[in-house]
Amino acid sequence: MPVDAFPQHFVATSDDAGERLDQFLTAKIPETSRARVQRLISEGKVRVDETAAKASLRLRGNERISILGAVSLPPLRAMAEEIPLDVVFEDPDMAVVNKPAGMMVHAGAGATEEQRNRGTLVNALLHRFGKLSDAGGELRPGIVHRLDKATSGLIVVAKNDEAHRRLSGQFARREVKKTYIALVHGWLKCDQGTIRSSISRDRVRRTRMTTRIAGGREAVTHYRAKQRIDSRLGKFTLLEIQIDTGRTHQIRVHLASLGHAVVGDSLYGAPRELHGKNETRTTLTRNFLHAADLKLQHPRSGEAMSFSRPLPAELLEFLNLVTGL
Repeated sequence: MPVDAFPQHFVATSDDAGERLDQFLTAKIPETSRARVQRLISEGKVRVDETAAKASLRLRGNERISILGAVSLPPLRAMAEEIPLDVVFEDPDMAVVNKPAGMMVHAGAGATEEQRNRGTLVNALLHRFGKLSDAGGELRPGIVHRLDKATSGLIVVAKNDEAHRRLSGQFARREVKKTYIALVHGWLKCDQGTIRSSISRDRVRRTRMTTRIAGGREAVTHYRAKQRIDSRLGKFTLLEIQIDTGRTHQIRVHLASLGHAVVGDSLYGAPRELHGKNETRTTLTRNFLHAADLKLQHPRSGEAMSFSRPLPAELLEFLNLVTGL
């Protein structure tokens, strides 16, 4: 935003009731990223009815919101970094990449220190492709959707703003079809089903999501059992999963809500170490969750496109270990 444009004032209406403060301001000032807005708020340069507020404040409507000054820190920008990438498809408008587990898609809003903005998918994409779309903000160039750090698999990237807009529209209209493979603890009661529990941020453990709070965001997950496994390390079910929505941790929290945590997902109750008969022990240092298939329309031509990547070696090795016991 221009350095001479302060103070800026906005008035929330009844239509804005329930919206977060940072989302409201990002919409009002489209040339400024949400990360920059959050930094403004954390620096105390935003007032709601003359009072300092948090980015997560839910508006009621009729508040007067003032921006008193600019961010004092250097701009938050992703940087290019030479990191190997498994590029499944590439053309002038988009790319499809097979993200490994352990790699964050992009740095967080607080990643102002150089060492905290390293090793992400965005860093690798900028080095490989150079120019990406700007629609996702300064820390998220090209990013249309995300995968959790501990999840591997296919992710589509936009190279220009028009491709980004059209791909985002497909996601919003639920036209993109994503299929995941997961291994969960225990045997599910039914071979297939749909989970429709809404998802909210856990009020106690803020790194977790939960289905136990009313009024969360709609989330729909379909699952189908591919294999039931009875081993010395316990019972497991190999699942094929499709999602209609893309909420944070959706598959993980939905399966955990059924009492069947994804193997390796200690955040949602999976054991850190598996103990079997005859002192058999093993661990999985990532979640057994992989985005295996992706179907969408090309953002320019409208051509139907389909991509797939098999389970990575570490998950295949673990699955072979379990099924061989």
